Amino acid sequence: MNERLKQELYSWGMVIIVVLILRAIFVEAYVIPTGSMEKTLLIGDALLVNRFIYGIKIPIPFSGTQIALIPGRDPVPGEIVVFKYPFENRDFVKRCVAVEGDTVEVINKTLYVNHKKMNEPYAWHRDLRNFSGVNIDPEIYQKKWEEAELFDLFGARVRDNFGPVVVPENCIFVMGDNRDNSMDSRFWGPLNKKYLKGKPLFIYFSFDMGGEARNFFDIFKIWRWRSIRLNRIGRIVGITSRH
Repeated sequence: MNERLKQELYSWGMVIIVVLILRAIFVEAYVIPTGSMEKTLLIGDALLVNRFIYGIKIPIPFSGTQIALIPGRDPVPGEIVVFKYPFENRDFVKRCVAVEGDTVEVINKTLYVNHKKMNEPYAWHRDLRNFSGVNIDPEIYQKKWEEAELFDLFGARVRDNFGPVVVPENCIFVMGDNRDNSMDSRFWGPLNKKYLKGKPLFIYFSFDMGGEARNFFDIFKIWRWRSIRLNRIGRIVGITSRH
C-alpha cells in the first residue's frame, strides 16, 4: 500500500470518526413510532434531534446522579422533547406542558396549569368518552402519581380528569398531542430531566407505513411503505406557547 493511499484512508477514517462523534453529541435521528403526537407528528416522520440543547451529562455509576459535561438549558412549556422512557429502554417524544413547581390539572379533557386554562391548538381529541377521574386524598394522589402507580391503580380513569398535582423538583410534565391515545405523565408520573435526550429540529423524511414504526431502521424497509409524504419533508418542529 503506497503512502498516498494510506493518507487517503487516514483522512477518510478521521472524517468518519468526527461525523460519528458529532452525531453522538449533537444530532440524532429518530422515527415517530406511534400516533401519540398526531396530528403534529405522524407515524413515520423521521426527525433530526438536537442532543446539545439540554446539555451533555455523564452518569456517575451506582449513584443515580449525573455530571454536566456541557451545560444546556431546561425545556420550556410548549416544547416538544425526546427522552428515554424511564421504565424501558425506549425513546419517547412528547410535549412539555409544565415544569417543576407548576400545578397541573386536567378537567374534562382540558389542561390547566397553575389554575389557568391552557390554549393548546395542537391538542387533539378523537374519543368521545370522558372518564370521570378518581376522588382520593390529594396527598395520596400526589404520592401515587410520583411513584408511577396511578395507572396500575386506576387505569384510564385518570386520562380525562387528572390531578391536581405539583411537578417535583428537576422534573417536567409531558403529554402527547393526541390526548386520548398517549401514555404520558398522567399515567407514569413526572419525567426527571436526566432522561432528556434532545429537541426535534425538523422532519427530514416522512413515510406512511400503514402501521407503527418500531425504530429508526424501519425507514429502510421500503417494501412496507405505502407512500412518501413529500409535503412534510423539511418542516420545522417548533415551539407553541402554552398561554
